[in-house]
Formats: sequence, structure tokens, C-alpha cells
Amino acid sequence: MQPLSRTHQRALVTGASSGLGLAFARMLRAEGVEVWGTSRDPARIDPAEGIHALELDLADPQSMGTFMGEQAELLDSIDLLVNNAGTGVFSSFFELSPQDLGEQLKVFLHGPMALCHRVLPGMLTRDGGGAIVNVSSLAAQYPLPWFGVYSAAKAGLSQFSRALALELAGSNVVVIDFQPGDYRTKFNEAASKPPSMDDDEAALWAVIEKNLQNGPPPEKAAQDLRRALARRRNAVVHSGTFFQARLATLFRRVVPWSVCEWALGKYYRLK
Repeated sequence: MQPLSRTHQRALVTGASSGLGLAFARMLRAEGVEVWGTSRDPARIDPAEGIHALELDLADPQSMGTFMGEQAELLDSIDLLVNNAGTGVFSSFFELSPQDLGEQLKVFLHGPMALCHRVLPGMLTRDGGGAIVNVSSLAAQYPLPWFGVYSAAKAGLSQFSRALALELAGSNVVVIDFQPGDYRTKFNEAASKPPSMDDDEAALWAVIEKNLQNGPPPEKAAQDLRRALARRRNAVVHSGTFFQARLATLFRRVVPWSVCEWALGKYYRLK
């Protein structure tokens, strides 16, 4: 398989300081691609990684505006965009603050869409074209209880990717909806949680933490993405354990939602 640097020279990866984003950036660097990685705290990106660190907070309109202005030349030249940044808020919907609700929609929907909108003109006019990778989630198919807005935003990002792929049919731009399941990252540590939990919430959180701890390392997701990029075609990529990425997605396609809902209740030990 030829290195990705044959088709992609300059990549922008959001949320590149840890987890899947860092794994994606490392994989692209190993493939010979020049990588710019964003973080709310760019100091968290180790210079030894060979990643150009940039500051960006997708939830902050001022940060977005500054980034779009200061990085205009870079954004014109990007031929691979990986929209990966984000975190979660573990909360029942009625206890969710309006600020948390709005910030999650900015991070998972508005921010990625705005970046797609900004880099697409350059990709469409470039001979080599480009690729857009929107990291949604298997939660787009199986919503997570107490992560309702996260699940809805990821489903929205997934459908946006599919609509964009249809719109760009016949162009030289590839769109990939990358749907990871549970991976062994620090997602659970970064997620916002209530200061105290009742017994049901604690039991649910224990299941979520166990799934993350038992998940594969982020490097597996990076290799799944590498294979998808090498194919140079639009795709929906399910990534994770065999159970989540294969069996669960097949189950979702062939059974009614009422059965899926019952199965989710059992899986998360809901009453």
C-alpha cells in the first residue's frame, strides 16, 4: 500500500493533543504527511511529535474567528481535514445547563461544518483534490443515555457527512464518516460529570468506564482510518471491537428500533 503522502501533503487534525486525535496525527506523520493539530491548550501537543500545534476552541466563537483569520493561508492549502475534537457531558437532559447544551452543538456540529466550509474551496480547485474525515460515533446509531446531546450531535454530524458526500459526487473530494466505538482513551476523565450521582447514574457510569477500559487502543482507529483514506472513496467506517463495529451495527440494520431500545436498556442496566 502506497504511503498517504502520495495523495495528501498537508493535514489539519482537530483535538490532536490526546486520544484518537493524537493517534490520527501520529499515523499521518508516519505516512509522511505534514500535520497541523489543534487543541484548546496547544502546549499539550509535544513538539517531539512533529505536529504543528495550533490553538482552537470550537466552542468559543472568538477563538474560531481568530483561527479562521490567522490561519487563512494554511486553510487554503489543507488537503486533508480530520474533524475529531470534542468531549462529552454526562448528565440527564433536564439537568443539563443551557451553556453545556450550546457548547456541545458548537463543538460537534457547527465547528466541523465551519471548517469543512472553509477548506472545501481549496480542495475543489486543487488537482489532487482532498479528503474530509468527520469523526462521528457509533452513538449515531446507538444513542448513549445521559449523553443525549452528544449522541444527537454525532448523529447530525454523520448525516451531514453523507449529505456532503452526495453533494460532492463526481468531484475530487472524498468524504468519510468515521464512527468509532469505545476506545481506551481518557474520554471518561475529560467528560463533565455531576458532582454526585445517584445509584442508577453510578451504575451506568461504571458500565461506560468498563467499556472504555476494555476497548482497543487508539492506534487501531488510526489504522482503520489509514485504510479508508487509502481507498480514496466516500465511506462510512465503523471502528472498534468486533462486537461494537460489526455485530452491533449489523443488529441495528436488521431489527426494529424497539428491540434495539430494549437491548440498550439491558446493556446499560437501566430500569
